Parts: sequence; C-alpha cells; structure tokens
Amino acid sequence: MAQIKSRKHNRNAQLVALAASLPLMAHAANTQDVTQLPTITVKLDTESKYKADKVSSPKYTQPLVDTPQTVSVIKKELLKEQGATSLVEALRNTPGITLQLGENGNTSAGDAFQMRGFSTQTSTYVDGVRDLGAVTRDVFNLEQIEVVKGPSGAEAGRGSASGYINLASKLPQTENSREVSATYNTAEHARLTADINQVINSGTAFRLNAMGQDGGVKGRDYIENNSWAIAPSISFGLDTDTRLHLYSQHVRQRNIPDGGIPTVGMEGFYNADSALSSAPKVNRENYYGHVDDHEDVDADMFTAKIESDLADNLKFTNITRLGKTSMNRVLTGINTGSTGLRTNGSTDPKDWEVNRSRQGVDQENKILANQSTLNLNLKTGAIEHDLVAGLEFLKEQQHTKTLATQMLGQTAVATPWANLYNPDRNQVLPSLVYTGGYSNGETDTAAAYLFDTLKFGERFQLNGGVRVDYYDTEYDALTLPSGSSSLVPANFTAHDTLLSWKLGGLFKPTPFSSVYASYAKSLTPPGSANFTLSETGANSSAAEPQETHHYEIGTKWDLLEGKLALNAAAYRTENENQFTIDPITQLSVQEGKKRVDGVELSAVGQITDVWNISAGVAHMKVKQLNQQTATATTVAERWSPEWTASLWSTYDVAGFKLGLGARYVDDQKRVITDSTAVANMPGIPGYVVFDAMAGYTLNKNASVNLNVYNLADKEYISTLNNGGGRVVLGQPRSAALTFNYKF
Repeated sequence: MAQIKSRKHNRNAQLVALAASLPLMAHAANTQDVTQLPTITVKLDTESKYKADKVSSPKYTQPLVDTPQTVSVIKKELLKEQGATSLVEALRNTPGITLQLGENGNTSAGDAFQMRGFSTQTSTYVDGVRDLGAVTRDVFNLEQIEVVKGPSGAEAGRGSASGYINLASKLPQTENSREVSATYNTAEHARLTADINQVINSGTAFRLNAMGQDGGVKGRDYIENNSWAIAPSISFGLDTDTRLHLYSQHVRQRNIPDGGIPTVGMEGFYNADSALSSAPKVNRENYYGHVDDHEDVDADMFTAKIESDLADNLKFTNITRLGKTSMNRVLTGINTGSTGLRTNGSTDPKDWEVNRSRQGVDQENKILANQSTLNLNLKTGAIEHDLVAGLEFLKEQQHTKTLATQMLGQTAVATPWANLYNPDRNQVLPSLVYTGGYSNGETDTAAAYLFDTLKFGERFQLNGGVRVDYYDTEYDALTLPSGSSSLVPANFTAHDTLLSWKLGGLFKPTPFSSVYASYAKSLTPPGSANFTLSETGANSSAAEPQETHHYEIGTKWDLLEGKLALNAAAYRTENENQFTIDPITQLSVQEGKKRVDGVELSAVGQITDVWNISAGVAHMKVKQLNQQTATATTVAERWSPEWTASLWSTYDVAGFKLGLGARYVDDQKRVITDSTAVANMPGIPGYVVFDAMAGYTLNKNASVNLNVYNLADKEYISTLNNGGGRVVLGQPRSAALTFNYKF
C-alpha cells in the first residue's frame, strides 16, 4: 500500500485514531454505560483498470514484470468500455493477431485467427484447459483474457507454435454484487447481460452470469447473431485453506452465417473477361445465401476446481473439466474462381451471375481433462525457488458427419447460380443430405511438467521449465476420394513422446523492472490441429512433429507506482519439419522451414488517476524457407501483416468518460509464391479504423455508454478467402448504446 503523505490524509488519520479512543474514554467516565463504535478502515485503491499484475494460471509464479515472455492481459473493464462482446473483438487490443476465412464457401466456423504468423485456432484454453469446438466465444463470463505469445509447449503442450490464449472465468467472490447491462445498436441488435454474486455465508458464495442477444449485423442483409448463455457457479471454503469451485457454462447459438460477398470491382480484382474485370462493386449488404442457411451451436462445459493451501509455502490445485460442443451448419457459399463468374453473353450487368455451392458441417467435439499442479516455495542456501510440478490427462474427440447435395452413386445435383448484383435468397436450391461418410478422431494425452524460478538475491532470476507429453491419436473415416465411386475406409494411428522446454534469464535494474532473454522449444505432431491423419502430407501418421524454436529478448517496466506497464520485446521464431517438394525428385519431404522475426512494444495502465491507456504496436517479417510446390516457391506467409497496432484511451472528468481507439493493420499478402502470373486479389490493403465512446455516471448505481465504431466509415476488408474470390468487409460506421445498473 502506498504511503499517504498529504496533510489532508494525516488529519483523517488523526480523526480515525480519536474515534478509536472514544470507547476507552467513555469507559473511564462511566463503566456502566459503554458505547462501542464501529471499526473504520482506511484503504487506498491503487489497482489499474487496464493493467494486470499476474495471470490466473498456477504455472506462472512470478508477476508479469518478472516473466521472461510476452504476455498481454485484457481485463473485463477494458472490454466493457469498448462494448466488446466476442473474443475476436477483444483480441483487437493486442497487435499481431489477424482473422482467417475458410475456402470454397466453407467459412471458418467459430474463432479462426492466427498469431505471429501461425494458426492459433486450436490453442484456446479456459482456465488452463484446452477448449475445443466451433463456437464463437463470448466474453460475458470472463474475468480477463490472457494472450501468451511465443511457443508455449512447456506450459500448454502440443501444437503451441505461436502461443495460446487463456480465458479466465468469473468465479464467486466474498462480497455481494449485482449488475445488469442492456445494449441496443444501429443494426437493431439487442443484448442483455447479468452478473450476480451472492454471499451465502462467510465461506460460501454463488455467482450467476447470463447473456442473451438477438438481431442483425451492421452492413449485412439477413445475417443474424442470436444466442443465449448462462454460467452458474458456487464456491465453498472461501475463508479457509481449502476452496472448492463448482461451475459450468452453457451456450446456445442460433445464427445465420455469412458466406461473404464477391470481390468484383475491388482494388486488386482481376478476371480474364475484360467486362467482368472492369465490373462495378456489388452492394456490400447483398446476401448470397439461402433462406434455409443456419448455424446452430450447443456448447456445455462443467468444471470442478480445488485449491488447497497445504502449508504457508505449499499449494495444491486440481481442475477437472468435461466439455461438449456440437455445431450443425448449412451455408450457401459463392465460388468466384476463373469460371465462377459469367456474363451470359450480355453486356448488361443485371444479367451477370456468380456460382454458388451448398456446404454443410455436422461436428461434435468432446473433452475430458484432469490437471493437478503443486506450487512450492523453498530455499536452498541463498537461492530461493518457486517450484511448480504437475500432471495432466486429456481425452479429446472430434466426430464429423459428411453432408452433400446427393447420395453416393446418384447424379450430381447442380446448384443454381445467383444473380451477381441482385441475389435471391428464396431461389430453389438442393438440400443437403447425409451421405454415410464420416470422420472420427481421438487423442489421448498424459503429460508431466516441472518449472522452477531461481532467485539469486534481489537482482537475478533464472527461469526454466520442461514438459513431457505422451499422445496417442486414432483416426477412422469413410471418405470419397477424388475419382472414386464408393466410400473408402481410412484408419490411421500415431503416437509419440514429446519433450518441450524453456529457459530464461532475468536481471532487475530496479524492484519494478526487468531485462530478460529466453529460449523455448515446442512440438506440433501430425493431427494435433484437427484429429485427422492421412497416408501422406502434413497429417501423415509417419510424419515427424514440427519443431518450433523461439528466441526472445525484452524489458518490462512498471512505472507510476506500478500503475503503468511499459514492455518491449524482440524475437525470432523458427518452425522446422514443414512439408515441401524436393525440386529434383519431386517427392514430398520434411525440409521446409518458416522464420518469423518481430518486435513488440506496449503500454498498459494509468497515466494519471483519470487517464487510462492500452496501446501496442508490433512489427514482424515472415519468410518461408525451402518451401516449394511442383510449380512455384513459397516465399511468404498469408495473412501476416508487417505492422499492426492498437490503441484505446479514456479520460474521466466530473462523471463523464471520453474514450478514443484506433486499430491499424498493414497490407496482407494472399499471393505468396514467386509466380509471375496475373492473380486476382493478390492481397488485402492496409487500413486504419477509429472508434470512440462517451459515458456518463448517473449515480452510484447507474451509468450509460455510447460507443461509435469506425468513425470515418472506412471500407476495409476484414477477411479474404485463399482464392481471392470472396470477402467479408469490416464493420461500417455504427453505434451502440449501453445502460449499466448495479443494485
């Protein structure tokens, strides 16, 4: 606690002391008439709204300023000010993350993004346990979002080539609190959330978080995001050495998915037909889907967490998780390749058409996990140790049923084309049916990990960790290979032992700063991303795991009495054992390599008591080394902008709060080979988007916020498919009004 030096506070302290002495004076005057005054506690709140001092995982024993790795924490207070409701919106607060879009009308379901040049879609965790399933994650039940950058196999296990994202759940607290928030925006979309914490007795509390939303998406016709969710939790023993937390989360999404719009007329669009090549843009609100398109997601998660302080220097944590996510989706996508657009011999654009396809996904993910962690603080001579040892057991499953527009052996059903500029969602299209094909994948994992932070006095620390994973993946399927007329069974297995480790050294120039250097190694085995194994290629059951090596140097400074964190880091990440084509033998070999060099800077916290800031900038260069196909050499990585930056800052004055935000994303490459052929949409142009907010506190219980997004109404591409034919544009200028009430 900071010392209080002002005369005003000294006078307050004297009054507190005088008040405390009154009962003694009264007793001396009259022992028969005693008046007991209540205890008065003086507390100075120094916590920053944006800055976090540590992460929630017991695997990290040191504060962030003493952690030799880039870690960004996005707190719920920041998300509330921004009106952010989804994980994708929340991640705009940390640079170096870009979104992805699926291929052939099969838009990526759920949260699809990559970080530092690597896909991070399957590296999302909830309270330290991997979270599977095609679900668009909401922030209604999150205390904070922890973005750990750089290979993290030592902490998270297989496949963490670029790091991982951990979502820290809200749990019961020892003080009563109740808050509801209602939002309505210019897309006629309504949202209601509630967070109620009720203390039952001194050691038991119950908490309920709930969310419901319904309505459209700004700038898009017919697209809807409809969902509701509840997250009940109860904790026992909050005032004892052993705490038990029982909590669950249940999400239901009933959306109308967005397959995007054609890139016709946009900067970089190309078509061999001169008329199409010079065609005007389509209306951004055009909907090329069908009236029956839908995306239904059911996600349920049950968790039991035990924390026990066995001694002053010894703590045990165990978390058990059972989760299930199912997704059923029908999406009518557009195909705008070289033959995906046609003029029908007409010079009038109203007669032109775009090809469409019907895509279906029926997928179920399950996970059963148990993780035990022991934290021990001890000394060996003059060296202090913070030891972490643990075991983890996982069973992860993914089951997918194949959907198509005709049964096996039947004549292919043609999907009618859509009018390019005036599509009709009520047009008769073929229905999707189950073909009998499927794919089932399961991975069982047993892991052990050990970390130690050694402190050599006040200035020097050494941090190291190792994790051993034994995994066993089984895959079976009935598929229809190209050129085959019957379903073909496939059965593959893969198992191995993986050793991931890290090492970091740290020097503290002051008690509130550090300079560090670190190294980490992670492994990504075949099938780790989608539980799919094959005879050849990257998912071959005989393939070697990809190896990721990461080197980082950096410095962290907590300034202004710990309220403002300044961080800087430079890194190199190398990923080896990627598949490539040998230019002489034309055989597939694991000799490809990716290299990412980057620098990140950030400032998060309070500049003054009324001025808060969260800002970051990242620069990275991604290169593909020895990466070839039969016809071209890959020289870069898709969707990896050199520069990204984010800013959010608010200022409070007399009950008013004003905020301004900015997001910058540099050009992104789609064409990443050395081919000189003319290409459609070779990349995504860079963009800057500005947001703003104005809030007012009506009284101690009520407040209102107005958020305005994309102030300049900048038209920009949010995501582009790999073929360059279809795109999802970023949100146009829009506004949302939120009313918050505490009771």
